[in-house]
Amino acid sequence: MNKITGRGKIILYAASGMGVNLLNTMMASYLCSALLTGGFGEAAIPYQTFEQTNLVIPGAFGLWAIMALIAKIIDGVIDVPMASISDNLRTRFGRRRPAILIGLVGVIFFYTMFTLVTPIHGQMTVLNTVYYGVILCLFYTTYTLTMVSYYATFTEFLENERDRNLVSNAKSVFDIFYFIIGYVLVAALLKGLNIRVVAMIVLPLSLLMLIPIFMIKEKDLRKDASGVEVSPKISLVKSLGYTFRNRDFIIWMFVYSIMTFGVQLFLGGINEYFSKTGMSMMIVMACSFAPVPFTLLIYNKILKKYGFAIAFRYTLLTYAFGMTAMYGVANLAGGTAKTVLAVVVGLISSLSIGSLFAVSYSVPSQLAADEEARTGQSNSAMYFAVQGLFSAVAAGIATGPVLTGLKGSGEGQSAIVYMTLICAAAMLVSFAMTFILPGTVRGMGKEKKDK
Repeated sequence: MNKITGRGKIILYAASGMGVNLLNTMMASYLCSALLTGGFGEAAIPYQTFEQTNLVIPGAFGLWAIMALIAKIIDGVIDVPMASISDNLRTRFGRRRPAILIGLVGVIFFYTMFTLVTPIHGQMTVLNTVYYGVILCLFYTTYTLTMVSYYATFTEFLENERDRNLVSNAKSVFDIFYFIIGYVLVAALLKGLNIRVVAMIVLPLSLLMLIPIFMIKEKDLRKDASGVEVSPKISLVKSLGYTFRNRDFIIWMFVYSIMTFGVQLFLGGINEYFSKTGMSMMIVMACSFAPVPFTLLIYNKILKKYGFAIAFRYTLLTYAFGMTAMYGVANLAGGTAKTVLAVVVGLISSLSIGSLFAVSYSVPSQLAADEEARTGQSNSAMYFAVQGLFSAVAAGIATGPVLTGLKGSGEGQSAIVYMTLICAAAMLVSFAMTFILPGTVRGMGKEKKDK
């Protein structure tokens, strides 16, 4: 098994997930929203909905809200068996590359089926609701297989904590690229094109996930000539046991889940929020995302000097402040002052956005590497699967009953303007919980001084 070494190769490897993650963003922020007119301004409905009418049954506890919550929970629950499949796959080509390729084919297929196929056009029906709910579940299943397999390679194909931090930071920058595509370029295209067309325009970027197929080399993991397994399998139960017994990781999961609730609520409702408040999503998102490669330097400087806990608290507080300020700007009447203040809010938010993504990769990959060093067992995909389980439940609550309830029925009753205040509150709760993080996590990333 080869290691990925060299700054250039590691940065290129970090680009692999950009396209597939963009499809996931399109699904969460645009395609699911395109099924309902609620929360949109009148001018946006012809472009940001599939057929300018409700296609699924709405309501805070209506059938679609339930289906969306189930899909998100399945997204988390399916992480566990998908990770076990990836960890235990034994082929002549290894385990991660086949799993990534199988998952990628499924992601592309189900994304296309969600975008282009409507069972009953122009009507709000149970059949439409169930169809979209099932396709959403299948999309998340194949997306999960692809991404947990890819993330597991951070532990297996990178040599040390420094390289894992590098790939995590580089990936967070590429995350910003796909966010700029998703929330700036796509938003611009939606001024004149329907969401179905725009969704297919970005689809080819998913092929970036072929990078690991060519960059990593795995040995034949089937039995050798004597019939002995080259790499012993770890049962699902045993793998879960290793992961859930890691106290440091489980504490981190609770802190991470609250943060995820706040982030996913904002991303899930971003379309409707900007449409309803009259703010320019393109301006705010451009100002939030463009400076991230530079604002990550601030985060990394704090990380190296003070360790993960202080750096993460800085991230949570700046994001909470940005969300609170956004609520204030959204309630201004409009004009030049509103635009200028929107730019300021975007720049404030940029101080935290990149690092919010980076911690999703750096912490579990390092904890998995530490576990492998202690036990000799390699089940790195399971760490990302369990993280996916926790975050999917948090995201499901955020984008299911909470967001659907804020959006209202589409008849003028909408509380979507309060969304960013709820996001800020979640960040403050997560900040308070960082004080229970164990020392091994709090000290991550801190440079050791030579004695």
